[in-house]
Formats: sequence, structure tokens, C-alpha cells
Amino acid sequence: MCLFCVPMPYIRCVVWIMSVWMWKSPEVLLYCRCSEGREPVFISDMASFKPTKVQFLPKLGEKVTEDTLYWKNYKSPVQIKEFGAVTKIDFSPLAPHNYAVTASTRIHVYGLHSQEPIRSFTRFRDTAYGGSFRGDGKLLVAGSEEGLIRLFDISGRVALRQFTGHSKAVHVTSFLSDGFRVVSGSDDLTFRVWDVPSAVELSSITEHTDYIRALAPSKLNPDLFVTGSYDHTVKVFDMRSGSSVMTMQHGHPVECVLLYPSEALLVSTGGRYVKIWDLLKGGQELVSLKNHHKTVTCACLSSVGNKLLTGSLDRHVKVYNSSYKVVHNFDCDASILSMAVAPDDEVVAVGMTNGVLSVRHRKHKKDKETLTSRRRRGPSYRVFVKGKNFVPRQDDFLVSKPVKQYLRKYDKQLKSFEVSKALDTALQTWTRTSKPEVTVAVIIELNRRGTLKNALAGRNEESLTKILNFLLKHIFDPRFSRPLLTVGDIVLDLYRQVLHQSPVVERQLQRLMEVLGREAELQQELLQVLGILDTLFASLTPRKEVAALAALPVDQGPQLQAA
Repeated sequence: MCLFCVPMPYIRCVVWIMSVWMWKSPEVLLYCRCSEGREPVFISDMASFKPTKVQFLPKLGEKVTEDTLYWKNYKSPVQIKEFGAVTKIDFSPLAPHNYAVTASTRIHVYGLHSQEPIRSFTRFRDTAYGGSFRGDGKLLVAGSEEGLIRLFDISGRVALRQFTGHSKAVHVTSFLSDGFRVVSGSDDLTFRVWDVPSAVELSSITEHTDYIRALAPSKLNPDLFVTGSYDHTVKVFDMRSGSSVMTMQHGHPVECVLLYPSEALLVSTGGRYVKIWDLLKGGQELVSLKNHHKTVTCACLSSVGNKLLTGSLDRHVKVYNSSYKVVHNFDCDASILSMAVAPDDEVVAVGMTNGVLSVRHRKHKKDKETLTSRRRRGPSYRVFVKGKNFVPRQDDFLVSKPVKQYLRKYDKQLKSFEVSKALDTALQTWTRTSKPEVTVAVIIELNRRGTLKNALAGRNEESLTKILNFLLKHIFDPRFSRPLLTVGDIVLDLYRQVLHQSPVVERQLQRLMEVLGREAELQQELLQVLGILDTLFASLTPRKEVAALAALPVDQGPQLQAA
């Protein structure tokens, strides 16, 4: 006899005996004569726990474009620890495109695929700033906190030239496009032009009224360069006139200036704003972007398509398309101070305040081929003995071993009926921020079991605040609105009498009621618009029918009347 044959009073005893056997051998098979023609039943199959089903619904957003796919095609970042905050990164314009990293009292030169510096310049008594390559990639110029400007040969270690004249720190230095002059900007409110062969100061101009922290020389004209200052201005200078020829008001302390290759457009960053200026129209402002949450500290252009990249203290690098819409976003571990892209877009290097250099390399087809060409796992012993193409015969009995089920932490807690702990696990910081659909799936499962009210009851201020924050963030998401509205109703019913005991919870509930009221008003307005549209569509329908009837032949009129 078996469970399918015995009367009901004996089933409990048999199940208890079977459960004892299953503790030692979970693969207990229920089989008897009366079950012939039916598949064997395992005790473990009858008592198995079904894990929570998480529905990954599509998220509303912009369509995936070619620019998005292009900038997603980078590997995970390689992090290199420097001795201090990375204030400047500059790539050599010539192959193999090594890049100089200015941090603390050193300048390190790295290869594209090296994690150790291939050259180091350490002849600085104080913090170094603004290490930049010349157009031929053979010379390097840098300023310092002590007000000195040093010129290095890439193949050597000792400074070839040392320019003295600034009375305060020199934060920006660069070569002019002719390669024989160096321009520098300092905290003494002056910028100076130096002659490389003779190490003589050619000119000194003071037009800014605050620190000079941005510099961009022209590559088409050796006498033009652009400066940005903390006095909120961006100025274009012409060495032939010895003064500025154009001034633009950025509105915030300027951190970076950048010229497009055609030099018809100029980019300035400062505060939360990125502004694009048209130099051919006398410095007219074209676009003002406000996509960052904190100060934008750096900007650069890609080689392919001249896409604009900006880095900010909010730890994000944003990539813009030709219409200045954000198409991709790189996340970093700390605030960003500097950034550069290799001339062929092979490497994106980001310098941060915590002294970490983050380097991302582009993926290639060769990398994918090497992964697929690796030796695959060989066949198991059973397949190896029987042969790869072995087919069981008709009289053979195939014994299958159930696959072991691995449960998530919240599923284990649900299995043991710990509903409050399961909800706490689903409301952990990483889960509720990165995968809110998991949290909602646990809430739906609790509601299906009828234990959602028990899971929400008896909570302290901290845990209740997490639930209310989750509601405020996701209750208007059409994917989650229905179960979260149920949660909101239960929370109000449970804690309505004790709201005055916690001002934090009371404030959050007031916010929730306000946003729900605004959403209800918006839905009413949308329903009114929908009613207007339905009326318009209904009024247009008869006209179409009349037009269709008028187009019919005359002899079909009696037939239509008869019908």
C-alpha cells in the first residue's frame, strides 16, 4: 500500500514515518501496484519549497543608440594607487600614447597597458601641478606649489629648464602650438609666456582678478590661448596684441576650459554648469548643461566623433552626444579631479581625490575570441563511458537525481516563516537601491501568504523609515505602484495612533500624503484629457462612415436598406 491507497486516518502516520526516512534519505520513492501507469512520486517533490519569483520588468528610458553601445564597450577599471590626489592627466599625442599623471610631488609616466610607471619625475620640493606634453611628445612641462615651472625631457630625469617669476603656486602650464613657448597661469593673478630655448620671460599679463585655474592653447594659431579663472570669467588672449580679445561670463568659478578641434566652439566648466560658447559669434553662449550634482572639475573630447566627457565631484563621468544629451555614465569611487581620453579612445583615465587612478581599456574582438577559444569542460564520466551519442533503450529505467536547490536569504527566512526578517533582508541598502524588483517580489509573496500585515507590524523608527523611503521613491513607478499602495494602506492602519511619538516618521508620512495627493490630481487631469480625446475620436467616426457610404455605387443603396 502507499499514500494513494490508504484511508485518510492512516495518512498522517505514514507521512510521519516517511519524513523520518527522508531525513536520512531525501530520495524516498512512493510506488505501488495501484500507481502503475503514473510517474513515481518523490517525498522531496511533494514538500519542496518554491522560491520567490522575481519579475524583471522592462524599465522605461531612452533607446539604446550606437553611442551608448560604443561607450559601454569598456572593461572593468584598473585602479592604480598614487601618492596623493591626481590633479592632471595628459596623454602623449604620438604613439604609443603614454600618459603623464600628476599627483602629490611626483609626475609618473605610464604605458597604456602598464600598472607600474615607466618614468618618474620627482624633483619637486612641494606639490606638482599641470604636467603636459609637447606636441611631439618629447618634452614635459609642469608647475608647482613653490611657483617654479620645470621643463623635463621624457628620456631623462633632471629638469632641462626652470622658469622663475611667479610669486605663488602655478596650477596650469602648457606648450603653445609652435613648441618653443610655454604659457603658465598662477595664483598671483598673472599668466606668463616663456621662451624655451633661452628660458626668458617673454610677457606677463594681469587681467584676471582671482586665481587662474584653467588653460587651453590653440593648436591652429600659436599666438592664441584661452584662460579661465575663479573670477567667473573666460578670456581669449592674443599675444600679438598683448591683451584679451574676448571675454565670457561663466557665472561660477571656472575649473576647466576646452577648445574643439575646429576651435569654433569653446567649453567651460564651473559650478554645476557646463557651457558651450560660439567663438565665431563673438563668444555667444549656445548651450548650458546642468547634469551634475556637484562642481564639474574637468572635461575632455573623444577622438571618434569629438564627444564631450565631463567629470565632477559627484563621482560621475558623463558622455554627451552631438546634441549634448547624456548617452552614458561612468561611476567612480571618489570625487573626480582630472580626466583624459587616449587619442584613439583606447583608454579612459580618471584621477580622483583619494589618490586612485582609474584606467578603463576598450574591449576588442580578440579578447572575446580568446575567451571562447579556451578549452571547454570535458564530458562527465557517465557520458564518457556510454558514449557521447548514447540513447537509452525502451526497456531502460532512467533514474534522475533532483537538482539541489539553493535559496536566497529571504527565501530561507520565508521557508521558516520568519516574515519580518525576510522583509528586512529585502529592504537592505544594496537590494532596495540596485534591485527594487526583488524587494517588491518579497512584498507580493508576503501579501499572497496573508502575512504582510504581520511583517509590517511591531517596527521601530529606523526600520519604518526604510519602508517609507522605499515607498516615496518607487510608489509612482508603474511597475511597483499596485503592491506598494497596499503597503502604504497597511502602514497607515498600523501606526496611525502612534505617529506623534516619532517626528521623523510623521514627517515622512506627511510627504507621502502630499505626493499622493499631487499624483491623484495629475491622474484626474489625465483622465479629463483622455475623455476629451475619446470625444474627438467619437466625433470623427461618423464622418468616416458617411464618406464611405457616399463612395458606394447607387445600385447598392436598396441592398443596404434591405440589410
